[in-house]
Amino acid sequence: RQSEPDTEAYVASKGGLLALTHALAISLGPEIRVNAVSPGWIDARDPSVRRAQPLTDTDHAQHPAGRAGTVEDVASMVAWLLSRNAGFVTGQEFVVDGGMSKKMVYGE
Repeated sequence: RQSEPDTEAYVASKGGLLALTHALAISLGPEIRVNAVSPGWIDARDPSVRRAQPLTDTDHAQHPAGRAGTVEDVASMVAWLLSRNAGFVTGQEFVVDGGMSKKMVYGE
């Protein structure tokens, strides 16, 4: 994973969340499945704001998927995790970021 300067508290909390996901999956299984959803850049602004102030092509180009995420993208992952199709999935992290965390980013 990547970090920015002065984000130690955020990074530590993220690591704690993933460790808790793993530990709870072991402690609570098989009755309860525990997974973590880690969203990336999600444009959760009000639709009227998104129309008035759309993201730029540069914003979208940062994502290998070609766009920033939507609330619906995250909701779809959660819905799948709650479905019977994910009945054998526990203790995992699901990154919903359009591939952004896999892309090399260089400052200008």
